[in-house]
Amino acid sequence: MTVTAERLSCATEVSALLPVVGGTTTVPLVDGTHRVYANLDYAASAPALEAVAARVTEVLPLYASVHRGAGYLSQVSTALYESARQAIARFVDARPDDVAIITRNTTDSLNLLAGVVPSGGRVLVLDVEHHANLLPWVQSSERHGNRTTILPIAGTVAATLDALRDELARQPYALVTITGASNVTGEALPIDQVVALAHAEGARVAVDGAQLVPHRGFSLAATGADYVAFSGHKTYAPFGAGALVGRRDWLDTGTAYLAGGGAVRDVRSDRTIWQPAPARHEAGSPNVLGAIALAEACDQLAALPAGALAAHEEALRERLVAGLSAIDGVEIARIWPDSAPPVGVLTFTVPDHDPGLVAAYLAAEHGIGVRDGRFCAHPLLAHLGASNGAIRASVGVGTTSEAVDRLITALTEYLATGPAVRYEVVDGCWAVVDDTRPLLAVHGLDHLAATAAAACGPALDD
Repeated sequence: MTVTAERLSCATEVSALLPVVGGTTTVPLVDGTHRVYANLDYAASAPALEAVAARVTEVLPLYASVHRGAGYLSQVSTALYESARQAIARFVDARPDDVAIITRNTTDSLNLLAGVVPSGGRVLVLDVEHHANLLPWVQSSERHGNRTTILPIAGTVAATLDALRDELARQPYALVTITGASNVTGEALPIDQVVALAHAEGARVAVDGAQLVPHRGFSLAATGADYVAFSGHKTYAPFGAGALVGRRDWLDTGTAYLAGGGAVRDVRSDRTIWQPAPARHEAGSPNVLGAIALAEACDQLAALPAGALAAHEEALRERLVAGLSAIDGVEIARIWPDSAPPVGVLTFTVPDHDPGLVAAYLAAEHGIGVRDGRFCAHPLLAHLGASNGAIRASVGVGTTSEAVDRLITALTEYLATGPAVRYEVVDGCWAVVDDTRPLLAVHGLDHLAATAAAACGPALDD
């Protein structure tokens, strides 16, 4: 069965939920035409909300040093920074005694947390995780003696919860750390149930909220989770900030994440007295504008009508699933048949077709941006039988049904007639042979065009 544009047009149209910067950006195609870019790669880095960009422009003239400046602008910047911290904590429904630490991203947050788990405490993690919530715990085992157990997931949510319960009863753990939503399939375990299992055995729970927080929101208070980490660049604030929010005690007494100015109360040649959190882990000049941008994004998402974010993504994801399922030769990846409705992330394969070639074709001939590779989740891709990579489409507040429909139509054409131009692998990435598009030069960046092909990096790692 194939899917036609006429058939897709019968479905209800879905408009953008919030305006994003670059929502009308056009890109050159190999046939010499231009099309509005269909961004289906939100799970990697989401565009900035227009409101976020406007907020950064508004406060930039007020930017100055924070916390230790007597000047008026320093006082203003300090107030803006600390107000941003409060907004970020409020967005994840932090408890009164929780602390919010401004970091670079989710990876940074989880590495920080790994360094404050009490020495010798065991950490339990599942093999479904993004590397950001896997490698820090493996490295922590090597550096701090915090033994890490990587528990294989089972075939269903129910069986995975049973395996988690059994492992927690088998030996004591200090921390269980889980994904809030898979960056590969959008699926997740029920966090409140994981928290109940862990707390019953005296373990805390950390949530990798990189894909969950921007797409569904999150509540520390309601779930009972002890920590949540998330990224600005996935929360429509790509200005270099993220956050770790949660229980204060470990963060107050754990090893300072970055030694330097601002993290200390007093330094002498024979000893150092450290600040409590959050200052303890925010040495150096902080990313004031990034924190303000993230706070604005949090406020914008929080202001949406209840259920609007989930309804928008569910409509787009259902459209994706229906369209892809109707194309012969396309297989959609799922972890568990009994999981709750996933967030707006979907991974699929086209058997006997290299995912990098398919992604390059979609970009060059249709102006569609998707992600191909193993999505920094190698164990999970192996579990799903896609060790050679797959293709991921992800949506967000700026996505419309037109982008989804264009993907379905393009894949149908690809399988029916194949690419219109020749492709080859260059520096590990699929690229159009003798590509004559101006690429970066169209935006005045022609001096970078020579390195554009290498920018894709290791094809199977991300």
